[in-house]
Amino acid sequence: MTDIYEAIKADHDKHRALLETISDTSGDSQERQDAWKDFYYEVKSHAAAEEETFYSQLIADPDGQDDARHSVSEHKELDDLMEELNEIDMSSPGWLQKFKQLRHDYEHHIDEEEEDIFAKAKKVFSDEEAEKFAPRFEERKKAERKLVDQKAEKSLEE
Repeated sequence: MTDIYEAIKADHDKHRALLETISDTSGDSQERQDAWKDFYYEVKSHAAAEEETFYSQLIADPDGQDDARHSVSEHKELDDLMEELNEIDMSSPGWLQKFKQLRHDYEHHIDEEEEDIFAKAKKVFSDEEAEKFAPRFEERKKAERKLVDQKAEKSLEE
């Protein structure tokens, strides 16, 4: 049975591949647009599901609180960068520069999760708990994927 760590890592691997695809494209090409859209929706739904099913549990434990808060804070920073990228013309040098920043920050974030946060979480959660979190994470991610556009529209209204 898949546990939460394997589920999150599988998403991270998909995200790394999408970042590579985006880096290998140029200008406002259809390939770049498609890869960016996939990355955007994947990361948005992943982060929300991760916060609700993994970090909410980790933050409830004093030993996991600081790390969970740090990661959730990074999610917000990455989200802000992605929203900025949505406002910039993909063919502009500014888009590529901002994308490189996002890629660096995101890869740092997921490496930190896989190396540091998972190690801490394994001290907090039993194997059984880690297995229970995985299906909840996947269900939440699917629901969040449907909400990404609604949330974006709502934030534009505010």
